[in-house]
Order: sequence, then C-alpha cells, then structure tokens
Amino acid sequence: MPFVNIRFVRENITENAEAKKAAIADKVSKAIGEAMGISPGSVWVVFEDVGAADWYVGPDSVETLRKKK
Repeated sequence: MPFVNIRFVRENITENAEAKKAAIADKVSKAIGEAMGISPGSVWVVFEDVGAADWYVGPDSVETLRKKK
C-alpha cells in the first residue's frame, strides 16, 4: 500500500483548504494507482502543513523571504 506524504507551507493554501487537499489527494491517488496497477483506494495520502516561519530555504525561513520581496 503506497504512502504519499505531501508537505506544504500552510499559508499557501488558505481558501477552501479542505476541498483543495481532497482534489490533490484524488489526483495523486489516481496517478499512483494507474502507474502501479493498483486501486486508487489503496494509496494513502497524508498532508502536513508547516508554517512559513518553520519552513526554511537555506538559512532563511519562507516568512523572512516573503518579507524581503
């Protein structure tokens, strides 16, 4: 049973977050199911949202990088 872990910056999905995650999970499950020849229902998808202050790109947090723009 494949397990897919999707991590994203929390602030990137603010409106309709649950609907967007459901749509992503559906597409990912179908793609992996098709590629592996298994049922999409056998694919586990987990979302982990991380705050911009806790997600780093090199030495800077995403929050800091956004403030620099």
